[in-house]
Amino acid sequence: MYHKTRVRFAPSPTGPLHIGGVRTALYNYLYAKQQGGDFILRIEDTDTTRFVPGAEEYIRETFDWLGLSFDESPAKGGAYGPYRQSERREIYKVYVKQLLESGAAYIAFDTPEELEARRGEIANFQYDATTREKMRNSLTLSQEETQSLIDGATQYVVRIKIDPDRDITVNDMIRGEVVISSTVLDDKVIYKSSDELPTYHLANVVDDHLMEITHVIRGEEWLPSAPLHVWLYRSLGWEESMPRFAHLPLLLKPEGNGKLSKRDGDRLGFPVFPLEWKDPVTGDRSSGYRESGYLPDAIINFLAFLGWNPGTEQEIFTLDELVQAFSFDRCSKSGAKFDVEKAKWYNHQYILNLTDGELATLFAPILKEKGVNATQEKVTKVVGLVKARVHFVKELWDQSSFFFVAPVSYDEKTTRKRWKKETPGQMRALMQLISEMDDFSAENQEKAVMEWIQQNQLHTGNIMNAFRLAIVGEGKGPHMFNITDVIGRDETLRRLEQAITTLTEREENI
Repeated sequence: MYHKTRVRFAPSPTGPLHIGGVRTALYNYLYAKQQGGDFILRIEDTDTTRFVPGAEEYIRETFDWLGLSFDESPAKGGAYGPYRQSERREIYKVYVKQLLESGAAYIAFDTPEELEARRGEIANFQYDATTREKMRNSLTLSQEETQSLIDGATQYVVRIKIDPDRDITVNDMIRGEVVISSTVLDDKVIYKSSDELPTYHLANVVDDHLMEITHVIRGEEWLPSAPLHVWLYRSLGWEESMPRFAHLPLLLKPEGNGKLSKRDGDRLGFPVFPLEWKDPVTGDRSSGYRESGYLPDAIINFLAFLGWNPGTEQEIFTLDELVQAFSFDRCSKSGAKFDVEKAKWYNHQYILNLTDGELATLFAPILKEKGVNATQEKVTKVVGLVKARVHFVKELWDQSSFFFVAPVSYDEKTTRKRWKKETPGQMRALMQLISEMDDFSAENQEKAVMEWIQQNQLHTGNIMNAFRLAIVGEGKGPHMFNITDVIGRDETLRRLEQAITTLTEREENI
């Protein structure tokens, strides 16, 4: 057995990385770091027919954004490389030869047409101990016939030879001991002469062994492959160094049954990919969490709780705290229902946890896009007043635009309700009060205005709602005097004058 914990995340570059794959990588990272071990990226690209340009770069960019760094990877290198399976083909051939020479595997020449014919003849056909003797392979052909076909460049596959009626035990850190009868397994293809590459099953086992992987942490969908991988470890004589397995619960649809898919995201309006993806063939774009305005720390926290819980009431964890708290005995065996509203909640919490200065920096590009030129001091004050109202940075504009741009129109419903015949005179009196204030801080404004309202026996709601309408253009926003404190006395007076003029002319024209 190995002395250091080593885990790997091994995606295939066949398109954008699903958010469920990100969750799998996160759990690998948390366990590795908790154990003082290594977190490795391996690209499983043996299926050349499904390779998509740009997919590997997308994977790397995803983890750069999330801040989950690999100890070894194709880009970073390491002592156990290469880390792309397509660059390891000569390594795999050694073990294909070993399996053939030991009788643990055999060569099969059956064409796709021959296999399809057998499926038509035999109900629930699978290539196994009950059918292999009826097929065209090195077990039914003579050694001379087999060699003649190989020399004649006949395409073939290598199949693992599964003996029936053997118990295969998979020790899973989440599901416990799972015992499968070898009788239910078929003789899977482990190598193809057409591209001289192994299939996932053999490449996976060989790489995990040679890279000294101690724990294989992957999605539940790979659980049916585990018995075959155990069998391959035995057949190669590596049973003593076999990794421990942990098969994570599926991410389920937000509603209904089944695994979370891109269709669910499209239908319900949320991303299922970490970053935006542009299909290199069709040009179609799929939304990503980064471009939708989610903070990386929020996504990590959200994903950690999809299938795991700390056993406490705490929901907000830093990455370091997740490393300390994570354990497989707190992982669920059943699927985790995806809840995009919870993802939004997490993003809101992380926005609240940013300093006003940090949030102002994130807001700055949006202000620039809107043509607003404001000081960092002002933007910092503004975001501090409105951040409790948003789930995303992009929502700050809707909640704060009136701090930077005076209203050019006034909400019709609010105007009908809040702007009365006597309102212009009251607002003129308020302007006089404001112009005479020596101290225009929010606290002093509130004290002076409230005293003025009381002394003149005015209705507080009528005055303050009309005041808000004049300054904001509608009935929304934070505390009124915080708004006027930020925009300043001159702008406050200018907006009051504009509202009186505009709304009086409106009344006269009705």
